[in-house]
Amino acid sequence: MEGAMFSMHFLLIDDEEVLIETIAERLRLKGFVVDCALSGNEAFYQLEKNDTIDIIVLDIKMPDMDGMNILERLKAKYPLIEVIMLTGHATIESAVKALKCGAFDYLLKPCDLNDLLSKANKAFSRKREREAKILNVKLKPYISDREREEMISRIMKE
Repeated sequence: MEGAMFSMHFLLIDDEEVLIETIAERLRLKGFVVDCALSGNEAFYQLEKNDTIDIIVLDIKMPDMDGMNILERLKAKYPLIEVIMLTGHATIESAVKALKCGAFDYLLKPCDLNDLLSKANKAFSRKREREAKILNVKLKPYISDREREEMISRIMKE
């Protein structure tokens, strides 16, 4: 099981229930932990009660909340969680905006599972690197809280 050794935890956010359940099942068969949310509000509820999510796959077009708004809220509240945007309505403008708002990458529907896993593995590596750097900064003796916060801020902008 290629996914199990990485223990990546996904949250799939899309209003197309059949689509996300299909992707979720395929990811689970590869050994990943996968949760699903059919709306932005449901996603935030799940994030409040679960702090192990690594990768979010987020649809841009959602009925209750625009995917870009969800992305901005996610990155503000959970900056270390990596987000891969998913859309059936791709434009260069939306791709650029998603990346500027903090998305790790962008995929078109229907997405190939291997493409998703490739991007997710890269995103997961970046998340783990940042977590390690932040832990290192937090453990540094002899630096002020302000210096510590500045160093962490720089890591988050890398």
